[in-house]
Amino acid sequence: MADADDFENAAFARDVRMGLAQPQKVIPARWFYDRRGSEIFEAITDAPEYYPTRTEIGILADCAADVGARVGAGRAVVEFGSGSSAKTPLLLRAIAPAAYVPIDISGDFLRASSAALAADFPGLDVRPVVADFTKRFALPRADLPRLGFFPGSTIGNLAPGAAVDLLRGFGGLLGADSWLLIGFDLAPGGDKPVAVLEAAYDDAAGVTADFNLNLLARINRELAGTVRLGDFRHRAMWNAAASRIEMHLEALCDTGFEAVGQTFSLRAGETIHTENSHKWSLEAVRLLGRAAGWAPVQSWEDDRGWFSLQLWRIDTARLEP
Repeated sequence: MADADDFENAAFARDVRMGLAQPQKVIPARWFYDRRGSEIFEAITDAPEYYPTRTEIGILADCAADVGARVGAGRAVVEFGSGSSAKTPLLLRAIAPAAYVPIDISGDFLRASSAALAADFPGLDVRPVVADFTKRFALPRADLPRLGFFPGSTIGNLAPGAAVDLLRGFGGLLGADSWLLIGFDLAPGGDKPVAVLEAAYDDAAGVTADFNLNLLARINRELAGTVRLGDFRHRAMWNAAASRIEMHLEALCDTGFEAVGQTFSLRAGETIHTENSHKWSLEAVRLLGRAAGWAPVQSWEDDRGWFSLQLWRIDTARLEP
């Protein structure tokens, strides 16, 4: 029987084949996160320019006790995306859960991070699940009420309509009496200039560039690719009309390569679109939650108003057809 890694490789091959055949070439952002990509992303969170992680940790440190008081002890914490060594323990210590269920598409990274967290919380039932959380899958510990945890403004990788669909899916997965703690990176304005956003996705040390280019290296490693990484550069730009940062891999010259048994070519200046990171107003956040069947309960922001951590509760009446 095929295991989860086999399904992941097949899905990666399919998305690369389809995405590189489009007029605007694209590879979905979820494929950043093989083990190497996950390691690079952890390094991004330490970059001086990358404010979201530090800001969210500060908010969570201040509000975790309030979250615990509201949701109660004995829940299963279901984290969508592999756990941060800083964020997840803050939450777990505050709410006294009965189980922790981290979900990630990168099996190697998930298993390693889960083992490290289990060592720090020896009495906690840790049940990692290798899955693409945008697809259907089953959760363990159906006997427990659940708190979903979706930090890092990862929801921003999706267009608003797809974000609604995903959050509605989370509601169905987490079930009745569930809560969701979710992070949103807020749109520029006031004390948050566009330059702050652009620098966060194009740091001076080039860590984010390495993260983006690792996607091409992964094609070479896993899909028999012949991509010359030196033919591409990382680009990050603010798209004001769509309220999002876009990441692209731009061809520096006319180039071609093989992957998944096919040949692909790009002209100089042509790009592969690899990520969107939508930024939100607080009003848009509230509308998103309600459209997805969640009732916003509490909102916490940092002093500069750059980031928001939201606590929502399932609104079962809104999930009815």
